[in-house]
Amino acid sequence: MKTLPLLAIVAVASLSACKPAPEVVDSRAPDPQASALANAAPVELPPAISASVSFRCQPGNTLLYVDFFKGEKMAILRTEKDGNPIMLKAPNAGEPYVGEDGSKVTGNAKSASIVVAGAAPKSCKA
Repeated sequence: MKTLPLLAIVAVASLSACKPAPEVVDSRAPDPQASALANAAPVELPPAISASVSFRCQPGNTLLYVDFFKGEKMAILRTEKDGNPIMLKAPNAGEPYVGEDGSKVTGNAKSASIVVAGAAPKSCKA
């Protein structure tokens, strides 16, 4: 009977030598870019689209498509619904959007004056 308490003391003593924290097992290798990512500058997301508008323009009764972005400094102009996008930028909010090819949009999502590169200005309404 005296051996039972002695065995209990030995078992408790052997368990007390164990680490109290659980062992973390991970089969993945450490990330080689972890320090570079931790020290990287924060990334600024591109602006969200605030309005995507189909304009009916005069003269010619043509359709032009413009996506206006939040912040009022960027727009995308298309001459066809799924056509090639023309990136337009404004230096400051509220100023005309101008593209590298000479395209220009002055106005907002309700009405605008639009110049497609090499063409006469058009008066457009949504």
